[in-house]
Amino acid sequence: MSEFFDKYFNIKKIAASKREYRKQMARVEALPEDYRYVFKKIQRHMWMFAGGSGYDMLRIHYDLIELFESGAASGRPVLEITGEDVAGFCDELLRSTETYTANWREKLNRDILEKIRTRE
Repeated sequence: MSEFFDKYFNIKKIAASKREYRKQMARVEALPEDYRYVFKKIQRHMWMFAGGSGYDMLRIHYDLIELFESGAASGRPVLEITGEDVAGFCDELLRSTETYTANWREKLNRDILEKIRTRE
């Protein structure tokens, strides 16, 4: 039970995450308009799939901000960074994090395999 509280209800961790999130969003606000728009759309999309405590998302945000900052600094258009398939770009970002859809996929496979294997 303490692991659950440490992961989800750790007040110090929550406060530190909020501070970090505010710092990240200040960096986003400093980006050019197109970059800000795309970042916020990606952010909204990714949070729909966040699983677990969501702390993994902060790491993705940090990496994405760095990528966007370097792209903006070099004068590259944002879609040159993400490609025109921004949803596909998001899928790649989410590949290393815990997502709800991954849980659904695992449950679907597990349920089917358990049912079929009991018949064999």
